[in-house]
Amino acid sequence: MFLAVFGFIAIAAQYANAQELAANGLSVQSDAPVYQQIKAKFIEGGAGFMGSILLCLIFGLALSIERIIYLNLATTNVSKFLAKVEGALTSGGVEAAKEVCRNTRGPVASIFYQGLCRAGEGPEAVEKAVVSYGGVQMSQLESGLGWIQLFIAVAPSLGFLGTVIGMIQAFDAIEVAGDISPNIVAGGMKVALITTVGGLVVAIILQFIYSYIVSKIDSVVLSMEDASISLVDMIVNNKK
Repeated sequence: MFLAVFGFIAIAAQYANAQELAANGLSVQSDAPVYQQIKAKFIEGGAGFMGSILLCLIFGLALSIERIIYLNLATTNVSKFLAKVEGALTSGGVEAAKEVCRNTRGPVASIFYQGLCRAGEGPEAVEKAVVSYGGVQMSQLESGLGWIQLFIAVAPSLGFLGTVIGMIQAFDAIEVAGDISPNIVAGGMKVALITTVGGLVVAIILQFIYSYIVSKIDSVVLSMEDASISLVDMIVNNKK
């Protein structure tokens, strides 16, 4: 993933360089390995800003991977689970159904267990317990998303900040030289734009992963709501 980010930066810079050489009638050579081009562009962009952007990517990916693993573990085959709970409730009563919930991982099983603990107090108490504990499970599913959003916002901001500072340095160099040299302007502009590209690429990658995580959470929450309705119905039918 890291190589993909800075590989994109290297390709973009190489393409711009090729366009400049082609405009001057010079041949284009790309004999340097990709990893050397990535390292060169990283250094040209400035260790401070490019390192900060890389840290945003590292921390953002770490949190995203943790959330994806957690959500995959939280996903339950609701149909099979409902069948097990209903069978246990019919044959062994509430305690047997609670044992099935204890042996099943995921938020759906946790909500069912809390609801079954209130089964003796009536359907309304079960519904209240399910709603209350469902909010707790919802907050656990969404844990860490705020930090991912932060890195999505900070990465391009750091890139734009590096662009502004690069522009300032370019104008300082022009002031010192006392002449508007194309080499001075082009050098400062290239360094400035590398940081912008890096920040935007990192933000795009994290945004795609964030959207996937949100859709995964929505799917888990929907299954939780459907299963909760089925639990109340099972308890009502079991009391008849």
